[in-house]
Amino acid sequence: MLINRYRRAIAPLLIGAAGVAQAAPATEQDVRTFIDRAGERSAELAVENTRAEWVFQNFITHDTQAMAVASKKALTVLGGEQARQARDHMAVQGLSDKTRRDLELIRHDVSVPSPADDASTAELVEIGAELKSIYSTGKYCNAAGECSVLRDMELRMANSRDADELLELWQGWREVSPPMRKRYARQVELANRGAQDLGYRDLGDYWRSRYDMSGDAFAADMERYWQEVKPLYESLQCHVRHRLEDFYGDEVMPDDGTIPAHLLGNMWAQGWGNIEDVVMGGAWEAPYDLTAILEQRDMDALDIVKMAESYFTSLGLEPLPETFWERSLFTRPEDRDVVCHASAWNVDAVDDLRIKMCIQRTGEEVRVVHHELGHNYYQRAYNDLPYFYRGSANPGFHEAVGDAIALSVTPSYLVNIGLLEQEPATSEENTIAQLMQLALDKVAFLPFGYIMDKWRWQVFSGELSEAEYNDAWWQLRREYQGISSPVARDDDAFDPGAKYHIPANVSYSRYFLAHLLQFQFHREMCEQAGFKGPLYACSAYGSEQAGKALNAMLSAGKSLPWQQTLENFTGSDDVDVSAMMDYFAPLKAWLDEQNRDRQCGWQS
Repeated sequence: MLINRYRRAIAPLLIGAAGVAQAAPATEQDVRTFIDRAGERSAELAVENTRAEWVFQNFITHDTQAMAVASKKALTVLGGEQARQARDHMAVQGLSDKTRRDLELIRHDVSVPSPADDASTAELVEIGAELKSIYSTGKYCNAAGECSVLRDMELRMANSRDADELLELWQGWREVSPPMRKRYARQVELANRGAQDLGYRDLGDYWRSRYDMSGDAFAADMERYWQEVKPLYESLQCHVRHRLEDFYGDEVMPDDGTIPAHLLGNMWAQGWGNIEDVVMGGAWEAPYDLTAILEQRDMDALDIVKMAESYFTSLGLEPLPETFWERSLFTRPEDRDVVCHASAWNVDAVDDLRIKMCIQRTGEEVRVVHHELGHNYYQRAYNDLPYFYRGSANPGFHEAVGDAIALSVTPSYLVNIGLLEQEPATSEENTIAQLMQLALDKVAFLPFGYIMDKWRWQVFSGELSEAEYNDAWWQLRREYQGISSPVARDDDAFDPGAKYHIPANVSYSRYFLAHLLQFQFHREMCEQAGFKGPLYACSAYGSEQAGKALNAMLSAGKSLPWQQTLENFTGSDDVDVSAMMDYFAPLKAWLDEQNRDRQCGWQS
């Protein structure tokens, strides 16, 4: 019903465009009319889709899932049809740069473009639903018949220091993904056809081209950014590997310089913060325990969200609307299943902002709540813009803003809001402990964040056959991360599919960029706040000047090329890795001293 209704709605637009072509050459005004009408249709259906998805994720039933899938399918069909019309309008002579860019935004309004024929579109949507269902319902059952879902397995991996148990969990979750492989290969084939219908070589070229540059130029920039930050990662990998070798012994650690993927406290070895105790050797402790402070103050989920809101209002930004407090989900309900993954919602693109989280009383959750509210304030800032401008300047900006806000959760901030009586004493031990905690997540993530899409670019381009998927995956992980599979993999293995974003077909470059941009944003906010001192010690809390500069960037949405938006905020039109390197400079010096007499590097 939804699909047919919106097909009928688009029909006059198609007929009108054809009529213009028959009567006279199309003009810029004709194209502007198309852009305006396309935005109106997309905005209407996007609200319907967001509401349907909200209901499904908060009331998980067969029926709510069916409604969410139908709504998403209708939005996908509309987006695909309008994208193809935008492609055709690109041929109109004499278009302004602004109009051409607006057409490009419409061409990229869907993450996975569908082919033009109905049967292929239906198949693509069906495969996508199947892949996500395989992932979300996946379980591992051991020899005794005891079954575990992913969340339980993640918690055990985070806390266990038994190499055999870790290996069992690691292998067990990867039993879920082999059935995905042939479906995934077919999905790639269909999505490539959709991208080619829009004028791109393949889906990878389509994804890369949404960054206001050619796909090839974007790929080159990604490699350049990685090479600039690589020395910091290599120092961290060397230290972590030797600490793991001290802990587990030679019988567990290979002699090729790589780290077995099951030992890093994370199901995908993308973040290593859970093994901080092993890395730090128990000799150093964090200067304060935010989780313990929350417990002592008896702060609940609502208190934590109110605290995070106070950070933004201290920057001179408006409080969140009353409906935010009425409609958000802050804790796990006792009477039903919900999707607990933290997310920020812009329901009506006016002022119906929400978050959905099952907030725990931990220091990490405090940072996550600050991050999610960063999304909400970004959404609010650009909601007055036309539909196709509502979004982050590039896909990495949204995540970077949230993470930059979380970087301001420093001891000085906690003192200002009354959670700490005084800042911990300044010492090398406290500084290294603070930076190591962050580096085990932020720095360790970088090569993983890069190769998730680098592998898919090879898949989408046809460089890899289905039979080569898994071997190529592990070659990239070895080359860029210095991480290896702990056991030989079977011929039918599909280990990339064990990570959600692969079956869900979500581009991952945004997260790599966000991990770099967040430090650039943080540095600029600290400069606006007049902070003097090391970057890692700064919080922009209380600076209305920093808030004004930040909100100006947020309010631009994606109305300008992201390079211009970035330059307006930071003075640079490119990702500047030096901010991250400056932030971690004391840790880099310390790591290099620790590694001085060690054998570093790995065989790729």
